[in-house]
Amino acid sequence: MDQENPGGLGSSKKGSGVAAAFFLCPTANAVPTAEGAVQIAMEELPITLHRARVLVLGFGRLGKLAAHRFAALGAKVSVAARKWADLAWAEAYGYGAERIDQLGGWLCAYDLVINTVPGRVLGAGYLADLKPGCLVVDLASKPGGVDLEAASQMGVRVIWALSLPGKVAPVTAGRAIRDTIYHILHELGV
Repeated sequence: MDQENPGGLGSSKKGSGVAAAFFLCPTANAVPTAEGAVQIAMEELPITLHRARVLVLGFGRLGKLAAHRFAALGAKVSVAARKWADLAWAEAYGYGAERIDQLGGWLCAYDLVINTVPGRVLGAGYLADLKPGCLVVDLASKPGGVDLEAASQMGVRVIWALSLPGKVAPVTAGRAIRDTIYHILHELGV
């Protein structure tokens, strides 16, 4: 057993598999989170997702799945990310691609903005650029990616959709947690 890391939790030793187990739950939970975002958009927008202009902020696990889900319903999806590799992948998938640090001036084109970045992305300046009626769905964990106070003062509709997996697909979310625990216990030899 690692003396500096009793129990091996969080170990990154080659072949430990524990780091992979910690990756399983967030990855598995990205699916119900993305599907929950679709559900929210369908319930809250006065238009269909087909041909809606959707901007996904961030292109990690959740951003990729959200972009795919909205595109599958016929939305015109663009992705804003900071890594050039993510932007290249977004373009390869057929999405529009923009630098996340250069949002100004083109936010007014979107009907829906989906944030997956767990850091302040949409401050007052960017919120002011949104077109009237644009819905912002913040999927990021705390502290979130939207200045909620500024959004409220400007009348921008923001739904901070925390804990979506347990709300929209509790059985799937429970299975993801169970499977992650099983993988960790297996790797620890328990």
